Amino acid sequence: MSYPVAGGCPSSHPVSVPKLRMVLRYLPAGAFIPLLIIWLGLGEPSKIAILFIGTVFFNTLMTADVVRGVPRSLIDVSYTLGARRGEVLRKVVVPHSLPGIIDAVRVNAAAAWNFVVVAELINSTAGLGYRIVRAQRFLQTDKIFAVLVVIGVIGVTIDVALRLVRAQVGRWAA
Repeated sequence: MSYPVAGGCPSSHPVSVPKLRMVLRYLPAGAFIPLLIIWLGLGEPSKIAILFIGTVFFNTLMTADVVRGVPRSLIDVSYTLGARRGEVLRKVVVPHSLPGIIDAVRVNAAAAWNFVVVAELINSTAGLGYRIVRAQRFLQTDKIFAVLVVIGVIGVTIDVALRLVRAQVGRWAA
């Protein structure tokens, strides 16, 4: 979390944020699946890698945007009152940004959940995506719909849980 927070600080220089991140966010995560199968094989490491590729760049950019939204006046007042850079980060920037960061995590959790299922559809021997592929082979559309309902319920549960966390952490935020 410190990287995007530092990258989004108003006093940081724009060149310090790597441009590679900007390019990588436009590459579809699903396009990496064949490479990941070759490099990491079937199984959990390739699923984790697809989640990383599909969410980290977006989460980093969204977090940096949230941090850039911290009012400059709050930062200036903190420095005027004698706060050091670390204190401003810890006591002003992070608390002010936390609700937005949780919202970014919530949005990216939906993407991550989709990537898990896609990865399981393509290269798995277990999981919900695998169950869909297996049911497809035997034309069991009822099982496919049942798995889709389970996927939807889990996704909504994750979303609601993150909304509750955000409501508790950022009660003061609009």
